[in-house]
Amino acid sequence: MSSSSHNDLRPLAQAMSSAVAVDGVQNALTSEQWDLLAPYLVPVTLAAGELLFAEGSLDRNLYFVESGSLSVHYQDAKGRIRLAIVGPGSILGEGAFFAHRARHATVQAAAPGRLWCLTAMRFAELSNRQPGVALALVMAAGQVLARRAVDSRRRVAST
Repeated sequence: MSSSSHNDLRPLAQAMSSAVAVDGVQNALTSEQWDLLAPYLVPVTLAAGELLFAEGSLDRNLYFVESGSLSVHYQDAKGRIRLAIVGPGSILGEGAFFAHRARHATVQAAAPGRLWCLTAMRFAELSNRQPGVALALVMAAGQVLARRAVDSRRRVAST
């Protein structure tokens, strides 16, 4: 996993606005809000097969998928079970972000991709400095969580 310091969120905003998955984020923020959010996000580039996070990890990072696809899975006694594939325009990590709980699944890049990470600490800063943007972001993540909760096939993708 690598990161850089250039925060051009236009490709992410485009991915979000054109998301086709039922649990994708659509029109969550205005272009001005994306600009205000940019300093709080860290870009993450994943190679195919690279782990984003493992089941049981305790971080509360929220991830926004700009490109690529990610496999959400867990291990049982019989081996690895794929739960979902998450693509551009969606969010990962909303379960731990909201619930302050350990990750219940592992997320691994199925194809190379670019994501954006918002840590809990940076979200606290965002909430203090840009409360309108923070509220819009929480509402978008909440919508994804709610959509996944009512769709039994996608419910398990809430990480």
